[in-house]
Amino acid sequence: MSIQAVIWDFGGVLVRTEDPAPRTALGAEVGLSAVDLERHVFASEAGKQAQLGAVDGSQYLDQIAGDFKLDPQVFRERFFGGDQLDETLMDYIHGLRPAYKTGLLSNAMTDLRELISDFYPIIDAFDSVTISSEHGTAKPDARIYEIALQSVDVSAAQAVFIDDAAENVAAAQALGMQAIHFKSREQALSVLSKILNQ
Repeated sequence: MSIQAVIWDFGGVLVRTEDPAPRTALGAEVGLSAVDLERHVFASEAGKQAQLGAVDGSQYLDQIAGDFKLDPQVFRERFFGGDQLDETLMDYIHGLRPAYKTGLLSNAMTDLRELISDFYPIIDAFDSVTISSEHGTAKPDARIYEIALQSVDVSAAQAVFIDDAAENVAAAQALGMQAIHFKSREQALSVLSKILNQ
């Protein structure tokens, strides 16, 4: 069955931490490594609940900043300060249409839709945007992949999914999607090109 849609993860794929220095410095200031700080924000039970929409994402980040006795805006600027949108990759995604439908599928807090509309104005590159906090389910749960597939009106066999987390890639493949474990732009696009040109 021919591929009709390409669905992308957001963090770690379209936006990546290209400069680790701001997050590393912030972590050192609060007594954590950059990796442990990331885990504290995203992988803690409260972080997971924020990505499921059980708590407001902005309020959650404000709370973390308060726990570290930091101004919320300063905390955000330093934690996300090394993140960068891959403009080259976004140009590629724009170029996929109209031959292919494009989707975004992200485990993210309630502020992501605003983020991709205003700060990173990329929402127009996608036919559909599926955000975990808006649906109360997150990757690697099969339900969120099914929501994303329905939103672009394709079957699993008609879609390719790209994500930087191996467990999310495996979950997509278990549903019958072709999936690429993102390691670099060049690697991912090389694999994607082979799939699309089969």
